Amino acid sequence: MGIDVNERKLLISPAHVALSIRQQCELLDVNRSSVYYTVKGENDYNLLLMSLIDKEYTRHPFIGIIKMTKYLQDLGHNVNEKRIRRLTRLMGILAIYPKKKNLSKANLEHKIYPYLLKDVEITRPNHVWSTDITYIKLAHGFIYLVAILDWYSRFVLSWRISNTLDVGFCIDALEEAISLYGAADIFNTDQGAQFTSNGFTRILLGSGMEISMDGKGRAFDNIFNERLWRSVKYEEVYINSYQSVLEAKSRLKNYFYFYDYERHHQALDYKKPAEVYFGG
Repeated sequence: MGIDVNERKLLISPAHVALSIRQQCELLDVNRSSVYYTVKGENDYNLLLMSLIDKEYTRHPFIGIIKMTKYLQDLGHNVNEKRIRRLTRLMGILAIYPKKKNLSKANLEHKIYPYLLKDVEITRPNHVWSTDITYIKLAHGFIYLVAILDWYSRFVLSWRISNTLDVGFCIDALEEAISLYGAADIFNTDQGAQFTSNGFTRILLGSGMEISMDGKGRAFDNIFNERLWRSVKYEEVYINSYQSVLEAKSRLKNYFYFYDYERHHQALDYKKPAEVYFGG
């Protein structure tokens, strides 16, 4: 087929009215065992909770598990911390919350780099890039979105979506950014397993970038990505209901073009990110 296996996995929908997951896998030439767990989805109530968590987290990215649980209880939901912890982990946002437990053994095997950007003045494009992952709700499920951002210009260099938190889609976005725009002096991430993985950091080091990582539980160390997600959610995701992964991909493509080339940014003296990045 003309598209790679990760792209074909994104086409599989547990809510398809005519085809089972098995039939979709056969038609798309995808190993069913490699995708069934990730596409079988959550029940409607958990998807509702995840949507509420996403909106509250987008407004207040510093909020932790206990306060998120209390917030949902105040809305009338009979939930406990265990359930909310599982859902936030599934959404890919648990890593930035302060935790009671130590890091897992698998994460301890990955090198954690220091945060290099305290009091650093960002003076030009390609001085600092950063990345982050966020959760995107679909009508019948959810996907993950990763984007790589230039801090000076707010220009979105590349992005990818995935129905799993496997590192592959993050590496794809990173390799595209490097192939199109070269490399930054410093690359900042959180301490998520995708970004501390040897595969991801090897590419950064091989391209000559210094690696900076947010302090544990310090969402605002990567504030520019948090602001990007707020714009993406309030200006695009929350006002639409994506019926499929293909629709989400198409609409996000249009939005990121708008964000880079048409949207005036107050922080840039009402210039557009592309104007600032390319020096126009």
